[in-house]
Amino acid sequence: MPKQCFGGSHVPLSPAVRAGDFVYVSGQVPVKSDGAVIAGGIAEQTEQVLSNVKAALALAGCAMEDVVKTTVYLEDARDFGAFNAVYARHFPKEPPARTTVEARLMIDIKIEVDAIAYRPV
Repeated sequence: MPKQCFGGSHVPLSPAVRAGDFVYVSGQVPVKSDGAVIAGGIAEQTEQVLSNVKAALALAGCAMEDVVKTTVYLEDARDFGAFNAVYARHFPKEPPARTTVEARLMIDIKIEVDAIAYRPV
């Protein structure tokens, strides 16, 4: 089955790509629909990022429950506890496998998350 790209972006990437039964969501950052980074700390930015993950998944007909793996990039490892509290609310049952790392990010943000979902076509 050929890959299928969903959504558009002002940068050279697709927000979501389906390859067979898997959907790959590009790294989502804490920006609103107008492209502006939201104000606030790690909790507010995590809420926005996970909302953006949810929206990207929806483009490919998936939901948060379909996510099997995430990779989380935190600008500051000391934000892990606050991030984890928000993350847990978005994945209350059977959370996906996850890798969390501290990294310097491309823009002045606190978090970026990418995801892989599984939903048979």
